[in-house]
Amino acid sequence: MPSPQETPVKSVVVPFEPEDPPAPLGRLARHGVPERWQTLDRSAHAPHLVAVPTDDGEDWTAAALVTARPHTAYLKIVDVVGDVRAAVAAVVAHARGRGLAQVKWEGWTARPEDAAAVGFAPLRPPLAQAEDAAGPATGYVRWLHDGSVAESPYGSVAEPPYYGQTTHFTCGAVTALVAQAHAGALPDEALDRRAELTLWRDATNHPACEPVGLGVAVRRAWPSSPVTVHLDTDRPVLLDHYPENERQWRALLQDTSRTEADRTGVPVDPRHLPLAAIRSAIGRREHVLLLVSLDGMQGFDVPHWVLCHGVVPGAVVIEDPWANASTGDTWVDAHLLPVADPELDTMSVLSADRFRGAVTIGPPRPHAPSSSSAHAEAP
Repeated sequence: MPSPQETPVKSVVVPFEPEDPPAPLGRLARHGVPERWQTLDRSAHAPHLVAVPTDDGEDWTAAALVTARPHTAYLKIVDVVGDVRAAVAAVVAHARGRGLAQVKWEGWTARPEDAAAVGFAPLRPPLAQAEDAAGPATGYVRWLHDGSVAESPYGSVAEPPYYGQTTHFTCGAVTALVAQAHAGALPDEALDRRAELTLWRDATNHPACEPVGLGVAVRRAWPSSPVTVHLDTDRPVLLDHYPENERQWRALLQDTSRTEADRTGVPVDPRHLPLAAIRSAIGRREHVLLLVSLDGMQGFDVPHWVLCHGVVPGAVVIEDPWANASTGDTWVDAHLLPVADPELDTMSVLSADRFRGAVTIGPPRPHAPSSSSAHAEAP
């Protein structure tokens, strides 16, 4: 249902095919249809146009190019041509009709005053991104669950800083760092590439970070933060794609991580971690680093760490430190990304063993400041 301040907008929704755009879009070209609509293959993200027709239905007064990662609970406006505010209102109504949690808007051509007028709040720009990342300098978000606009720009979801991993293998370290920055245990200015690589070096199983090693590294870096590893298998993980001789020494490192977890008091919970428990942890102000497969969102079955840090009705809000620039995926997609509970449940069960791996980090315990502890809390 639209909020009281919204007027329902009549709209037309059609697939966007760059090689055969609909005629009304061509007539809107005088408003400057951006070249980027044509230069990327966005087909993996179901590109479509949400257009506002004229009264006689023969033409359009505005159109928005809209995409989204598969198996998620949002829509993203790439650009708008024509009557900007009418088109964005049409996209919001379209998203509500699909029961989605959120609409985002890339800031390529969006004006702050237009975004504010239709209920969007600015996103914090990324602190870092990979060298091949492509995206706008700004972005906007509008939550669609009750109360999100009237009470707060983000509703019940506090915005962490966005940091894009600068290598192909540091996702685990980045999610931990962002979690600690969000919790107030790490200043934003300390979230940089040195911190990223330092924590990865302490956690890595060469090159990936497996759950136990990551949990132990987090405990060493932040002794005052409660840490629990959740891993419902006792065999080494993330090694299936290696030849046998490559698995052996990595398995030994994982066994060493378990010994270190026991020595340092990091619990390794062998029970399956259900989505309800992830929601409960977030409700207790804990952060959940969760292993997922990128098959659903990106089309390739690669293990990847994301940060679960917020909940909205029907979805968990994650930070994904990686975006696939070749498909038009940007930090605006990856930041404050809502994923419906059943979809997140599916993508976080990995390999033939169907295991789930996660690390929960609680709020830092109060402790007396000292020079040694201050050093330990800043990787």
